[in-house]
Amino acid sequence: MTDRDNVTFYGFTAVPRYPEVLFKDHPTATGPNPKQDEFTVESIPLPDSEVVREVKAFVKKELDEQTFNHSNRVYIYGTALVKTHFPTWSYDHETYYLACLLHDIGTAEKFLATTKLSFEFRGAIVARDLILAQGGHQDQADSVCDAIVRHQDIFVKGGNITMIGQILQLATILDNVGLRANLIHPKLIETTTRAFPRKGWSEHFARVVETELKLKPWCHTSTFEIPNWKEGVQSNFATDVRGNEVMRPFD
Repeated sequence: MTDRDNVTFYGFTAVPRYPEVLFKDHPTATGPNPKQDEFTVESIPLPDSEVVREVKAFVKKELDEQTFNHSNRVYIYGTALVKTHFPTWSYDHETYYLACLLHDIGTAEKFLATTKLSFEFRGAIVARDLILAQGGHQDQADSVCDAIVRHQDIFVKGGNITMIGQILQLATILDNVGLRANLIHPKLIETTTRAFPRKGWSEHFARVVETELKLKPWCHTSTFEIPNWKEGVQSNFATDVRGNEVMRPFD
């Protein structure tokens, strides 16, 4: 493939970073009753390849079950969002799945407290090195790395992001706080949480947020908090995660 082909294939196509711009006057995602294709978890098979199998084995070894299940739900929800609302988008599904599997690897016990880097940045480095070590293409490794670095840039309004980066953001915030869950069908949430149970994910991830803030008050996660956040101040982000009413019935 040419370099131009790689941009499209590995999901580097630039799309608006700010969802309010992305969804402005969108034909299927705006209004009181957005389109909800009746997908179930069975409608969206997970990619499988030698690289995926090796990465999945690594992730299952390093991450707890709740985070591993979250990573798989993110793939299902993100893929459904694209199929319904952005059917012309083109990208490699394996690359997106690798980004999903690895986007929270920096929260693993092996990495979170053993670096002063924010978990997204440490995780992005781990992910890139791992994919390259398994024979993945450099552009694939770079796409995953870029998406993971930026997956919590929730308050950035200007500019663009890669297509895979945007899908990852939309899907993670949907699973974590329930934002824009009305863009997918309730049956998809029901079947996906049955296949990949949350097992108290809201409380679990809220504690991860609080742990990183305590360990690293300079971390990127602090962008969710009040200016000059200090230990002892209740985390806005953890509060929002615990307040996920959409997913509460499945926790």
